[in-house]
Amino acid sequence: MKDVMLNGAGGRIEGKLHMSSDPSAPAALILHPHPLHGGTMNNKVVYRLFHCFVKNDCTVLRYNSRGVGKSQGKYDSGVGERVDASLLLDDLVALAPEAQNYWICGFSFGAWIAMEIVMRRPEIGNFIAIAPPAHNHDFSFFSCHAEGLIIQGTEDQIVPEEKVYDLYEKISKQHDSHIEYVPMKADHFFLDQIDQLGEVVDSYIATQVSHGAVQPIARNRRDRKRRVKEIIE
Repeated sequence: MKDVMLNGAGGRIEGKLHMSSDPSAPAALILHPHPLHGGTMNNKVVYRLFHCFVKNDCTVLRYNSRGVGKSQGKYDSGVGERVDASLLLDDLVALAPEAQNYWICGFSFGAWIAMEIVMRRPEIGNFIAIAPPAHNHDFSFFSCHAEGLIIQGTEDQIVPEEKVYDLYEKISKQHDSHIEYVPMKADHFFLDQIDQLGEVVDSYIATQVSHGAVQPIARNRRDRKRRVKEIIE
């Protein structure tokens, strides 16, 4: 892993990069939670996401958004943050041009930005959204061409789980949608469930990427009674 400084629309962006030994390995970009509420690339959820990709020998980049840490610029209500994320995805593609697949992942505010980028970048084949803020952001824009995983804490005190499940249901009804939804008995920050979160993410990555090929996943359309029984504790 090495420290990097990359170019964003508002100035230099600080990041941490792991390059896979395999040029064809998937490459992932990871976005942190809200910068005005303490979100950084060293957030425990972001850190765990990063190392799940490292464990699966993927190229992966996490970064501090504008105005955080050594990153230049200032918070731009999601507008500049989307531009920066797209530019950093360009950098990731340039760093790993032979990657078999590109991923984008985010936690909370970062999940919202990540899902915006999925819509704009057809080269993204997979996404992971953890606690996407469905309660106060409009996700009606989202029409999914990528496979994805949504993870949500059932005891989240910030983002109501029902809102996220409703978002999942709307996405899963779209034509040819392949989205997994995993509820976990956890709060917004997964404070007591970080290891279990890592296991879920690691398993998903390993399932999707096997022997150098992207693996299709089965649809996951469970009714609420059945789903509640399957909450991961």
